Amino acid sequence: MKGILIILDGAADLANERLDNKTPLEAAKTPNLDFLASRSELGYMYSVRPGFIPESDEAIVSIFGNDLISSTRGQLEARGLGFKPMRGDLVLRANFATIDSLESGNIMDRRAGRTLSTSEAEILEKAINKQVKLPCNFIFKISVGHRASLIFKGGFSDNISGNDTSIYSQGRTVSSDKISRCKPLDDEENSQYSANVVNEFLEKAYNVLKNHPINLERIRKGLLPANFILVRGPGIEPPKLKFYRKWVSAAYMPLEIGFSKVSGMKTYNFNYPELKNIDVYANLYEGLRKACKFSNWILKKNLKKADFLYIHIKETDIPGHDNKPFEKIQMIEFIDKMLFSYINKIVFPNHIKVLITCDHSTPCKNKAHSADPVPVLFYKGDYSEIKEKRFNEKDSKKGELGRIETGKELFQKTNFLK
Repeated sequence: MKGILIILDGAADLANERLDNKTPLEAAKTPNLDFLASRSELGYMYSVRPGFIPESDEAIVSIFGNDLISSTRGQLEARGLGFKPMRGDLVLRANFATIDSLESGNIMDRRAGRTLSTSEAEILEKAINKQVKLPCNFIFKISVGHRASLIFKGGFSDNISGNDTSIYSQGRTVSSDKISRCKPLDDEENSQYSANVVNEFLEKAYNVLKNHPINLERIRKGLLPANFILVRGPGIEPPKLKFYRKWVSAAYMPLEIGFSKVSGMKTYNFNYPELKNIDVYANLYEGLRKACKFSNWILKKNLKKADFLYIHIKETDIPGHDNKPFEKIQMIEFIDKMLFSYINKIVFPNHIKVLITCDHSTPCKNKAHSADPVPVLFYKGDYSEIKEKRFNEKDSKKGELGRIETGKELFQKTNFLK
């Protein structure tokens, strides 16, 4: 194997008063990552471009050298769930959410409190697919937690807006506490029709969900009902991404699975642990433990077979959205112990390159992604000197790699693929 790329989703952050004005990466105790960093070059990167607040799909697409128009979130996630939409099928990423009512449209929580169990989501999925009637065929498929994929079969336009108002645009967070309707973004008749169909689905799905026994029971227990669907990332065209045939991917979330498949990688994945109760973070740590062990196994299995390995760790993003800096620290330390200890054992005797970064920054105090740059670590496969430094936001600003203007420059700037 020539190299390993590891993306720690949303691990980058900003100085936090609760951490003595340190970031979680700065505050975490990471002896294995420190050992690697002291033998590596550091830098910092804008994963799409300066001033742009990326979603995960945009960052990954850019890091692997693609233009943002090469794919959409909806298309990649559907493929990660095993679907192969035809050209003209309208595909969107979906979330179960909580609103007070369709009339007032106040968003109470965009993820239904993250407490929607797998069994509850499965029951609601079946109810939507059975009871919502439209003039076209559609598929609503849950994935992990509150997440889902929505596919409308037929000749649609994707030049429409989503109804998820918690999105990022040109360096700022565009957010509202009100739901919005999907709207056509041009004057074409098909765009208006496509927006109308999606809006009809959303209204009918709400009518199915609002009084469903699952949600009535959740309310009785003091939990937020999963009574509304938020959608984003519409796409009708198959993604057109650069191929990385000599790569293998250790992915376990639909987005990264779909991206890896479309990019021609040999993709390994596992079923994420089911959420069986409201202890969301216990479930996340179970998933993180499994992800680290799985990644180690894929590395060992493909050490002599593949040229490059792509590992994407999702869990570090979630404490940022939930404003839980201590949880983010704990996850970073867990990854250091479970993943980077094994990485170090493998890469040094085998002279394997290591590239570590984040897809975006998710500052806890923002509870959302930001336009801030992310740290980059590059181990060249050997080292001539050892300098005390760490993989974090502060040290990255003083690193040898300097400023990387866009994710598309990452592989070139580091000579990772050479």
